[in-house]
Amino acid sequence: METLIIEVEAREAAGKGPARRTRVKGLMPAVFYGPKAAARAIAVDAKTFNNRIAHLEGSHLIELRSPDASLNAKKVLLRDIQFDPVAGKPLHADFYEVDLTRPIQVRVPLHLEGKAAGVTLGGILQPILREVLVSCLPTQIPEFIVHDVTSLGMHESAHVDELEMPEGVTIVSRENEAFVTIVAPAAEEKKGAEGAEGAAAAGAEGDKKAADAKKAADAKKPEAKAKK
Repeated sequence: METLIIEVEAREAAGKGPARRTRVKGLMPAVFYGPKAAARAIAVDAKTFNNRIAHLEGSHLIELRSPDASLNAKKVLLRDIQFDPVAGKPLHADFYEVDLTRPIQVRVPLHLEGKAAGVTLGGILQPILREVLVSCLPTQIPEFIVHDVTSLGMHESAHVDELEMPEGVTIVSRENEAFVTIVAPAAEEKKGAEGAEGAAAAGAEGDKKAADAKKAADAKKPEAKAKK
């Protein structure tokens, strides 16, 4: 996966006042931190962040560029974004420094391709997981993992252990966990349920009639003996 590059700068201490002044300049407040780095308040161009990073799926390796030597060339992952609940614009971001020589755990999106056999028969493709947790070096993070669902039949599921991992990437999510299934249309399921209920009702009615017939037969036995 390509490493994204974004320019940042150090900013004054965190707080509503400084954050507001940062946004007035067209910048977005953010924080940089890591296992060996104390949290630092930084700022990134709001337009650039919104256009290039904010709406990417999955995890992406990012390189910081900054006039501040203590920030320049740092490799990070975007750990969190806070959005304006009304406008939907990014308000704040967390950048986590990573060691390129040590594996990390990240979530990678799943992309399904092909038309499932069960869908051809009228079924509905129902994704269960949108992403899986994997372990790999920061430089080997897949953009996404592809799975072909063509052979998936009606009422069948595909499980995590069926996914083909790129070299250097290992699955962390539970291997027996289903991530996609083919289900019958709701109308068909309802029809099947009604049929089962009807069969059960018919069976119960048949049992009742048999019991009534037995009672009638038992009631006639004494009468038959009396005639003898």
